[in-house]
Amino acid sequence: MLNNSEPTSPLTKAMASPMPVKLTLPERFMIALRNFIIALLHDLRKNRALLLMALPGIVVVFIVSYMPMPGIILAFKNYKVAQGIWGSNWVGLNNFQFLLSSGVAWQIIRNTVVLNALFIVAAQVCSITMSVMMNEIYHTYFAKIYQSILFFPHFVSWVLVGFFTFAFLNSDTGYVNSILKALGHDPVNWYGAPQYWYLILVFLSVWKGLGYFTIIYLAGMLNISPEYYEAARIDGASRLQEIRYITLPLIRPLIIINVLLAIGRIFFANFDFIYNVTRDSSLLLPAVNVIDTFVYRSLAASGNYNLASAAGFFQAVMGLILILFANGLVRRVDREQALF
Repeated sequence: MLNNSEPTSPLTKAMASPMPVKLTLPERFMIALRNFIIALLHDLRKNRALLLMALPGIVVVFIVSYMPMPGIILAFKNYKVAQGIWGSNWVGLNNFQFLLSSGVAWQIIRNTVVLNALFIVAAQVCSITMSVMMNEIYHTYFAKIYQSILFFPHFVSWVLVGFFTFAFLNSDTGYVNSILKALGHDPVNWYGAPQYWYLILVFLSVWKGLGYFTIIYLAGMLNISPEYYEAARIDGASRLQEIRYITLPLIRPLIIINVLLAIGRIFFANFDFIYNVTRDSSLLLPAVNVIDTFVYRSLAASGNYNLASAAGFFQAVMGLILILFANGLVRRVDREQALF
């Protein structure tokens, strides 16, 4: 026998009736949670093959990036080894105050942001340009050779890059100074002249990362349907017009993702890069003293784990703010191109 009685629960009535029903906040939360779980289960079933492929990477990220997160509490404590992490005294924001009130706070933040901004712009411009050029000759024999040559520096450690740089820029026997002397110019003390190092670091960053980003953009270009180019040629488009109106617009989502991810790390300097290439020269600190090297020196001098944790927390929060801001700008311009 059919039961035609009205639903008695407001939550059941809200889900059963198309008419708007006034619900309490907990009831609205339960409806939203139910819809979220249903959508999540649907996505898991739909993308289970891709999720299984990504599972090893997810596990590694969880172990490396999420399991150590409770240690962030050190940023708010005066850590003592004898007392342990949880037993050490709580000092609130004192560690952040010490970091930001130090005499070089503005210098290290400025150098970190400016250097990373230059790295991002130079890397994206050079890699997009190189990938476009590689795309034009990709089906030739020499393309594989060029691709291997470009990608090789990515596997060279920054320690070796530091030795190579020193061999070129050494004041006494460096190759660059030898060339300058042969041309009748005075040698330059490269490791004592901070004004040159923005350009040097940008050059080395592009040299080492060019192949990696070129491969990423080249893969995106190879996925573009040839029909677009055939239609453009029928309409009389030149090569440059094809690049401008087809290639670049279609890889724009890839460019936006790479830039947003790089912006999220803009407060994190590459410690291996800066430390090994500059050989930690004190004369270069006005140009290359960044947050990471400053924290390293503080740890080496005093063993202050609190300062290191505070600096890491500050970098993470500022990176999150910047990536949310940049993604918001992208959403305002083109909602479909936003990362989230």
